[in-house]
Amino acid sequence: MTFALRGVGVRRAGAVRPALSEVTLGIEAGEQVALIGPSGAGKTTLLHVLAGAIQPSDGELSAFGELPWQLPHGARHALRSRIFLAPQTPPMPPRQRVVTAVLAGCLPRWGFWKSLASLIRPAAPDAAFDALARFNLQDKLYERVDRLSGGERQRCGMARLLVSDASALLVDEPLSALDPTLSRQTLAVLQQEAATRRAVLVCSLHQVELARSLFPRIIGLRDGQVVFDAAREAVTDQMIDALYHHAAVTPAPETAAGDLSAQPVRGARC
Repeated sequence: MTFALRGVGVRRAGAVRPALSEVTLGIEAGEQVALIGPSGAGKTTLLHVLAGAIQPSDGELSAFGELPWQLPHGARHALRSRIFLAPQTPPMPPRQRVVTAVLAGCLPRWGFWKSLASLIRPAAPDAAFDALARFNLQDKLYERVDRLSGGERQRCGMARLLVSDASALLVDEPLSALDPTLSRQTLAVLQQEAATRRAVLVCSLHQVELARSLFPRIIGLRDGQVVFDAAREAVTDQMIDALYHHAAVTPAPETAAGDLSAQPVRGARC
């Protein structure tokens, strides 16, 4: 199993309620999962927990069979290199060239000197070009980042993901600056790449209909808790309406949603 969470909670100093509370779920290699829910539901926090960027206050996270927060610093860093987290706003210095920004996805497997030399002369421009071409951005290879539109920056961040060799792809709101056509194209590239690698893909989305039509598994979050975790065929309009309007969610009979804390981790083998 790639990820397993049992009773995971995240509490922030001064916050009225936890960012995450009693989250229990499992994600197998090759699974493609959409996270949906209202703003502030905990989707971004959950992605950061999976990436090993936020340490849970409660419960336990396992990634690739390891307990990241019980590992020495070096081993935890090596484990994180197997995971690619793409934030909604990719961190890119404004004066940086796009080719350099994209090749940042290679840094976890490059040594210090190769990484440093690539800042002066890009070490693998062909790889960056090919990744950008999948998002129709190949003509931006040597453009400056600050000359890109918001949507182009987002897709540049996705190109960075493509040049990585990560086995878990965690993507936070990749479509917020894209029109409907580009949104579908972007998701298609991400899903194809994940399938080719047999990598986990976990994607947070506000586009509920895209989540329901394209992702085999959907997790609904609200107020830091998992409200439902079901195959897309089992997610009903009533469940979606309840998720976004703070009503009680009644899962379809065939789903395993409900009190997840009382159930085995999804995908776990007994």
